[in-house]
Amino acid sequence: MNNIAGLIDQTYLKKGASEEEIRKVAEEAKEYGFRGFCVFPEHTKIAKEVLKDSRVKVTTLIDEPTGSSSHDNRKKMIFSAKENGSDEVDVVMKIDNFKNGRYYEVLEDLKDICKILPTKVIIGSGYLTDEEIKQASEIVKKSGAICVKTATVNDPLDHTELPEKAKHVKIMKESAPGLLVKAAGAIRTLSDLKMMVQAGANIIGTSSGKEIVDETKGQEIKVSEDWRKVE
Repeated sequence: MNNIAGLIDQTYLKKGASEEEIRKVAEEAKEYGFRGFCVFPEHTKIAKEVLKDSRVKVTTLIDEPTGSSSHDNRKKMIFSAKENGSDEVDVVMKIDNFKNGRYYEVLEDLKDICKILPTKVIIGSGYLTDEEIKQASEIVKKSGAICVKTATVNDPLDHTELPEKAKHVKIMKESAPGLLVKAAGAIRTLSDLKMMVQAGANIIGTSSGKEIVDETKGQEIKVSEDWRKVE
């Protein structure tokens, strides 16, 4: 059985954060044994310094919120993240291209990117229809990514719309078999985490990882080996 903390990519996505802030949250990620620690590119190097001797993966968020940078600039960002010690990247799909039916361009961009580092692709499910979520997940499956992810900063879905996000997770899971699914955006409590995992999420992105794990104290919480069912 896996610990709840092993499902969590702790996030700290604050522009202008101090080195002290990044180090503090990175130390918490190490202490709690989270799966990963997700930061902006400018904070990757500091996060890696803290986490280099731990099992916590450093993940760099690339091209938020809608993937609008040029392909070359996106590649430069990822190579820079790799040089600074990132273990993975969470890359936003080119959402505007996708919404305008330029699926080939979206796929070719991602195929090139996924060769650089293990990649979780953010499709921005809150911007998409159910059919578009299916199509986007299928593209991610073809790209060579390891994971398809719901959202990042500026997610259109707020905490009151988590059941809608859970529906998105189910569509993603069904449309991209064999890929990990990461749910992120407004996931703040143990109940929220359970909803996403039971919908099919393998990874939970949240800035409330510490609070969620603390919430389990005194409870017997088990996560099945396939990471799909919280008991």
